[in-house]
Amino acid sequence: MQTGTALIYDEEMTKYKLLWVDPACKIEVPERLTVSHEALVKNGLVDRCVSVPVREATDADILLVHSEEYLEAVKKTPFMTLEDLMEFTQQYGDVYFHPNIYHCAKLAAGAALQLVDNVMTGKVRNGMALVRPPGHHSMRSAANGFCVFNNVSIAAQYAKQKHGVERVLIVDWDVHHGQGVQYCFEDDPSVLYFSWHRYEHQKFWPQLRESDYDCVGKAKGAGFNINVPWNKVGMQNTDYLSVFFHVLLPVAYEFCPDLVLVCAGFDAAIGDPEGEMCATPDIFAHLTHLLMNLADGKVCAVLEGGYNLTSLAQSVCQTFQTLLGDPTPLPVNLDGPCQSALESVHCVRSAQKPYWSCLKHAADLPTFELSTKRIKVVEEEERTEKVEEEKNTEEIVWPDPPKRVSPCVRTAVVLPDGVDCPDGCKRFTDLHPDPLLGKKLENILKDSNDSDALSTLSSLTALIEKMETNKICNGLVLVRDVSMAMMCVVQHAASLNKRALIVCVANEAIPIDLTDDGKTIMVHFSSKESEEQKGKYYIPVCLKKGCSDTSGIMQAVLGLVLPLGYQYNPDLVLLVRMPDCRISESVWQQLIGILQGLAQEHTLVLMQENEKASVTPSASTLLGNPAPRLGPLQGPQSDDVEALERLRQKLQSDWTLLQTTAPDSR
Repeated sequence: MQTGTALIYDEEMTKYKLLWVDPACKIEVPERLTVSHEALVKNGLVDRCVSVPVREATDADILLVHSEEYLEAVKKTPFMTLEDLMEFTQQYGDVYFHPNIYHCAKLAAGAALQLVDNVMTGKVRNGMALVRPPGHHSMRSAANGFCVFNNVSIAAQYAKQKHGVERVLIVDWDVHHGQGVQYCFEDDPSVLYFSWHRYEHQKFWPQLRESDYDCVGKAKGAGFNINVPWNKVGMQNTDYLSVFFHVLLPVAYEFCPDLVLVCAGFDAAIGDPEGEMCATPDIFAHLTHLLMNLADGKVCAVLEGGYNLTSLAQSVCQTFQTLLGDPTPLPVNLDGPCQSALESVHCVRSAQKPYWSCLKHAADLPTFELSTKRIKVVEEEERTEKVEEEKNTEEIVWPDPPKRVSPCVRTAVVLPDGVDCPDGCKRFTDLHPDPLLGKKLENILKDSNDSDALSTLSSLTALIEKMETNKICNGLVLVRDVSMAMMCVVQHAASLNKRALIVCVANEAIPIDLTDDGKTIMVHFSSKESEEQKGKYYIPVCLKKGCSDTSGIMQAVLGLVLPLGYQYNPDLVLLVRMPDCRISESVWQQLIGILQGLAQEHTLVLMQENEKASVTPSASTLLGNPAPRLGPLQGPQSDDVEALERLRQKLQSDWTLLQTTAPDSR
């Protein structure tokens, strides 16, 4: 398994700047790159990365996306006078040229290609290129929006041509629509392009009709262009996660990319003068994590926008730390998405449902007028004036992202004698058992003569305490009786006043009683019709084919378990695999990998003693290796979809992150 995270950066790309007065372009400054790199140095991240040298993109590379006429025109800019540069610039929109920008633009595109080469050849697992100028607005024959060459589009075409990549996912989380990427691939089903962007019903730059939710691609590419328009400012962490849970991830898993490219624009973070959004930098840790089990972990991020130098640097660090495998921070302030975000999710899912099996059950377009369209012109003008006044008088302040500390032991295992400890793991035993705890365990066992079981449960509870104090990140335990061990974990976590999320895969009922005090929430997968739901914190998920149904279980994990988990925000994630549940190894690994974004990766896996063959693959994912791809997914059975939808509808009043439709607010 390849390891390592590439960092591609060259100070040369800071050596151009705006040479005249242009209010639209003054925010694109060399310091964007220098503060990002300095923050990586200050936080000790540069030393942990694999430094990859930059190269210039060749003419052949650039011509994968751009016209020869445009390339030849840009080639002349190093020899232009200031007056010539100003005149040349005027034929394009919101961009500027400098005698050194052609050189820097070749380096920016070449850096993206170097990243792709290193990831696709296995020299590194993933990486990020800090580049300037950005790229996602530039079109076949036009510079646009600070962009000269379309770095990520060139990288996608290059990956297909040189490395035989068949399916590329491009995730554009910049706050502006990357219309250049959309135009490049709008009829190409081998590239799935996803963009969320500030839109405000076409009032925000680049003010294009084709940036709206119903522009889904053309011809064979229909359905492979996903636009999520933000129709108001102030979007928060919950809104971003909601779109990932209910739009991007289900479609991405169905698409099954060979490579993930990220247009990593951080003008979507709080404090940015362009985005005016309220998502904190640590959300990019979670967005990155949620992409890292796709494409065998081949994730390549390329810097785009970001104009608040503080939130830009923080967001870059958060992204790199996740790529490096550091535990994700606890998500904060998560509730339900706002009305406007729900409207966008509702519309996007409706527009995409003809093209994706995972969205076949999505609601039709709203029959009522969207709330954000009902703002009167006068009110809109007043709001704009007020926002401009606040910009001039108020400084936006937000807390520093939480410190992310990796425990000295990543993965500890409690295994029976004769089972080898997987490479990279530490075998764990309780050397100093607590006598009082031993008495409690004997009561649970009801058979104090079973010394082996008692020793295992003692080690299990001690392991939880080591995780609670962050001395161990996660663990895997093989036990003789999974139900008994699960009950032991639940009781011990409650005694430590820790909130636990339990995800149990089983084909039978499980003998455990949960209190309704919020200390534990359980999602129970099975093929058996369950009794009526037992309150807010017990969620039975019945699939006709049981846990062997890959499409059904992934639909439930992405659209149900993830939103529940993030809103519940546990201190511990307990994954329980009951005997004979028939879940495939790859789905089980995906479940482990996806849910490690919760609880600072304090994840505990419980399995039966006879499942020795599953120890190594389960441990591999706990160690941070990407889970195996599942292949392009087909839609789950219609009965299962209907059952999941009924369950979601029933739960969404308590768990608002499950909402996917906008209520009529008239």
